[in-house]
Amino acid sequence: MSEIFWRNLITSKNPSFGQKMLRALLRFFSVFYRFAVSLRNLLFDISIIRSAQVPAAVVSIGNITTGGTGKTPLVAWLCNYFTNHKIKTAVLTRGYKKKNDIADEPAMLAKAVPDAVILVNPDRTAAAKKAINEHNAKLLVMDDGFQHRKLARDINIVAIDATEPFGNEKLLPAGLLREPLKSLKRADAVIITRANQNSPEKIDEIKKRISNIRPDVVFASAVHKPMYIKLLKDQHLTLNELQGKKIFAFCGIGNPGAFFQTLSDMALNIVGTKVYNDHHRYTNDDIAAIYEDARYKKAQFVLTTHKDWIKTALLSIDKFQIPFASLMVELDFVEGQEKIIALINKALEKYN
Repeated sequence: MSEIFWRNLITSKNPSFGQKMLRALLRFFSVFYRFAVSLRNLLFDISIIRSAQVPAAVVSIGNITTGGTGKTPLVAWLCNYFTNHKIKTAVLTRGYKKKNDIADEPAMLAKAVPDAVILVNPDRTAAAKKAINEHNAKLLVMDDGFQHRKLARDINIVAIDATEPFGNEKLLPAGLLREPLKSLKRADAVIITRANQNSPEKIDEIKKRISNIRPDVVFASAVHKPMYIKLLKDQHLTLNELQGKKIFAFCGIGNPGAFFQTLSDMALNIVGTKVYNDHHRYTNDDIAAIYEDARYKKAQFVLTTHKDWIKTALLSIDKFQIPFASLMVELDFVEGQEKIIALINKALEKYN
């Protein structure tokens, strides 16, 4: 079952009889998933399984749903802020589906946070010790770390996507939730991302629901702010230079709708789109198909996310006449930035 088929299956508002039967089967398996997740969390909560402690401030950036909630821009913002303030910082990431020794998120982070150390290792504890012993890191940022409880953390930050805050309210594989919502009691802070893509009333409802689970949680909200367009051979365009141009857009991310909504908010002329599975491993045939669709639609640009651009740029270079571009975004806080910084500074004080 492909990810796209699965997402359409579990989120369809008017399921067919066959889809209803498949959903029932997924709910059956979801019962076993819930049991396994709950048991694992219980074993950590009562210290039968212990989390490893390290002598540095550990900040986990994670989420409670599958798919893209904006963790990578959040990690980049946090690392750049503290490296700019002369704090030796390391990112601990497991990587994902390496190809030619490059994984998509680590490759993005390496470019986005040039002054931080990027350590790719599924064993976060081993990576943490290496960051401390070999790089003298004082702040360890664990990318996608909410469910990875083997390494103790000082602060748990959870990114909640305003467009899909709680998925479809069901656990995997029947829904998008990685854990029951009650697991948010472990969160010290919640950052609501893409806050501009939902109404203030809906944002307030999200906060109220989370506060019922963790009353003292710290809230912040942020948007993914488009900055410029990146082309091959390190060329850049301003956002205004895309206005009026015919654009074919594609992506392979956890929440493709949010990417396309961003393009819509920019009032771009999107003549066609294509969606791939999250972390899709692009081939030459994929790129040829994208460009064939773009040519058929008479597109003047092919536009994608930076994550997808990193994985496809070399496959497209010098092969096609339509410019192949990436939308570059950065995290821009709407509120609560100072609260997040204060939390992390307090954690850092313990290790000075």
